[in-house]
Amino acid sequence: MARGVETGAPLSKIAASKAHGEDSPYFAGWKAYDEDPYHVVINPTGVIQMGLAENQVSFDLLEEYLDRHPEASGWDSGISSFRENALFQDYHGLQSFRKAMASFMEQIRGGRAKFDPDRIVLTAGATAANELLTFILADPGDALLVPTPYYPGFDRDLQWRTRINIVPVHSQSSNGFQLTLQSLKAAYAEAEASNLRVRGVLITNPSNPLGTSVSRGLLEELVDFVAEKNIHLISDEIYSGSVFSSTEFVSVAEIVEAKGYKNCEGIHIVYSLSKDLGLPGFRVGTIYSYNDRVVTTARRMSSFSLVSSQTQKMLASMLSNEDFTERYMKTNRERLRKRHGYMVEGLRGGD
Repeated sequence: MARGVETGAPLSKIAASKAHGEDSPYFAGWKAYDEDPYHVVINPTGVIQMGLAENQVSFDLLEEYLDRHPEASGWDSGISSFRENALFQDYHGLQSFRKAMASFMEQIRGGRAKFDPDRIVLTAGATAANELLTFILADPGDALLVPTPYYPGFDRDLQWRTRINIVPVHSQSSNGFQLTLQSLKAAYAEAEASNLRVRGVLITNPSNPLGTSVSRGLLEELVDFVAEKNIHLISDEIYSGSVFSSTEFVSVAEIVEAKGYKNCEGIHIVYSLSKDLGLPGFRVGTIYSYNDRVVTTARRMSSFSLVSSQTQKMLASMLSNEDFTERYMKTNRERLRKRHGYMVEGLRGGD
């Protein structure tokens, strides 16, 4: 795009803001890769993309399912199917898909947590889900506590349009960068000292970029902490199905159920099919909240971030097939485990 002269009528503060983060090292790396991508034969000196979590190891299973179930595409009925998909659908999302998504989320967690389809709000990816929740939970100038190191895109997703502040919760290499209640309290005190009103804590569990999971004990402390401070907890669980075993991951939903849903109005979960199914291009995210007002408001705001009817129908068919999802999750986890082993062995061999 040609760089023009900035004249004429002024633009909004968002348009003038630098908070998008596109000049950060993270996005600079993306640009470098786009301009000079590595290829083993054509461009062996090019840039290798190591800043993107894009699961392609089980595409063959998805393709095999669609090949065996052409009706899942939604085009099996010809023109009538086209018209049905083309017209307006329920903004809240198709009931069949929300039901299938709830069941899939339960399956990922080994049946240790239950999800009500009526509490699922669909969004165009986890990016939209996190921003939408931030709009609902905080006002411009407020703060969210986010443990470090965190996904660099949060600087854009949480701050740019919402105009809230991220207060880092610092961690140490000495304990593997694990979040502690002590560091959380220190960050909260730091925010208060800076006259920032803290509205919530956002964690990624499993962690991006660490890949570690939050322990049950710490999750219990987090839930108690936000209840004590009367703030919110957002648990971004988009990698919950990508751990090597379902027992390695504890969802905050399990803690809520164990506590008998007491003081759960401040607990919200973000999920997506971008990582576990490797479908980032489909833009399918969800918000699951235990707060009725948050669910209602999120549904109203989700009209700016809809998932197409065609996508919902295809994925409803796929996720409703428990034989397929069970086989997929088992195979995908084993393939990820092997890839992890290859990488660790290769990196250690380079010492």
